[in-house]
Amino acid sequence: MRTTVLLSGGIDSPVSAFVMAEAGAEVVLLHMDNGPYGDPKEVDKVRMLAQRLREVTGQEMPLYIADHGAAQKRIGEKCITPYRCVMCKKTMQLAAKLFSIDHGCQAIVLGDSLGQVASQTLRNINAEQSGLDFPVLRPLIGLDKNEIIEIARRIGTYDISIIRTKGCLAVPQKPVTDASPQRAAEQAALMDLSAVARASADSAVQ
Repeated sequence: MRTTVLLSGGIDSPVSAFVMAEAGAEVVLLHMDNGPYGDPKEVDKVRMLAQRLREVTGQEMPLYIADHGAAQKRIGEKCITPYRCVMCKKTMQLAAKLFSIDHGCQAIVLGDSLGQVASQTLRNINAEQSGLDFPVLRPLIGLDKNEIIEIARRIGTYDISIIRTKGCLAVPQKPVTDASPQRAAEQAALMDLSAVARASADSAVQ
């Protein structure tokens, strides 16, 4: 199985990539670059994480960087503020689906662990994935943070992941935690989600 792992500079997604590789999946890494809504150092961290994952798994793990800054701008302009995180994840997943189809991958892999952050409540996960019609794997979904950190330390990604950056500047003060698929679909129509995700997928380069 060939999979697209959405790789951030955080602790969880590199562990997801490792777990999938250990399970026998061929991993392609895709990082969504927040552009002006993030920190340029985040891309450097992702490149370091990708290299460490190659070393620990023995896989080639090609890394692609896609523009997500334009999507964040569109979300900020068109979507209600509490839904920004949900729409960010919804956009990333659709872009990852389109990227996967283009690159022969059969599933998307995320670093979600249930309830850790606002976008990972069960209701938000449902709203984010609703209508995607593509397999999304979450190998860490039942692990707590300490368990994930333990794996990250063991494989040598933890010290890279905790390098301090500005984080995402688009996160609202009070993100919704009980999003509805219907409301998310309404927001998707307002921002022309399909076109935004297509542009993001098409921007991916190694």
